[in-house]
Amino acid sequence: MSKKWLENIRRVTPYTPGEQPKEAGVIKLNTNENPYPPAPGVLRAVRNVTEDSYRKYPDPVCRELIDAIAKEYGLDPAQVFVGVGSDDVLAMSFMTFFNSDRPILFPDITYSFYDVWAELLKIPYEQIPLDDELKIRPEDYTRPNGGVIFPNPNAPTGALLDIESVERILAANTDSIVIVDEAYIDFGGVSALPLLDKYPQLLVVQTFSKSRSLAGMRIGAAFGSRELIHYLNQVKFSFNSYTMDAVSLAAGKAAVEDVEWFERTRRMIMSTRERTAAKLRKLGFRFSDSAANFLFVTHPEVPAEELFTVLRENRIYVRYFRQKRIDNYLRITIGTDEEMDTLTEFLGTYLENRSAGR
Repeated sequence: MSKKWLENIRRVTPYTPGEQPKEAGVIKLNTNENPYPPAPGVLRAVRNVTEDSYRKYPDPVCRELIDAIAKEYGLDPAQVFVGVGSDDVLAMSFMTFFNSDRPILFPDITYSFYDVWAELLKIPYEQIPLDDELKIRPEDYTRPNGGVIFPNPNAPTGALLDIESVERILAANTDSIVIVDEAYIDFGGVSALPLLDKYPQLLVVQTFSKSRSLAGMRIGAAFGSRELIHYLNQVKFSFNSYTMDAVSLAAGKAAVEDVEWFERTRRMIMSTRERTAAKLRKLGFRFSDSAANFLFVTHPEVPAEELFTVLRENRIYVRYFRQKRIDNYLRITIGTDEEMDTLTEFLGTYLENRSAGR
């Protein structure tokens, strides 16, 4: 039988998400989830979702959530776009803004969905190498391009570009859309949001999955000029009018409104990160400072893959990337103090026994 129809199937290498173990008792430090529950008001809001909200279509313009976000960040609601996680927002942004014959630019070591979307949508792209310290160099983003996208802090490295460096990239690309992916900005960075008025080509993307403990609800947001958000909405309504469900809309609104909970939990994570970093350095691990809710570490004597395997065998999950330049690093999500103490105590014992030849 002929299989000529196979010729018309789009083939891509998909993004590989972090492992989601099902067994109980696992210390899960591999997907950068928040170790703390969402704001108390989130659960109340979800419980108060009415029967009609399940039966009827959700608000296609997501008005209450957008209004709450705009109020919190001091923006006009017309400058805010929301979607099903920042992945959805970013995918819509690729479709909307990256339509030039020139390549878009993004780092060679970065969020690995970027090249997947570019391949899927047949967008030409160029991956710009990070420097020897695995950091973005703003001067590398001054060449002709069809758009620029980079995370700040970068993932999986956790390295932060200061706001002056972000502005250097924007100033060099006034004819291209520049997307700053701020999934981890709440853990120690300065957002590019204040630059929106100065640079109309800037789009800032954030997520509720990390600092607001709502990875399971899938909520992302984009901030930009009214013109950029207008074009994003045109693509959204040409693709799927009802991108967000009623429960997520209620949860997101409640999460934005509880500023005290947000500030308290993100500070707890930053404190635990610095305490864990000090312990890991004493164990011989090497890594740059992180402005994210994870550490990106390497050990000069023990291969990362070995550590990844032994940790997994002992029910501690971290992330290992079999990728050029970073295949001797582990990305370790910051969990609770208790979880991080268990991790560092295990690593200390393992490294000591390994050094002794036991």
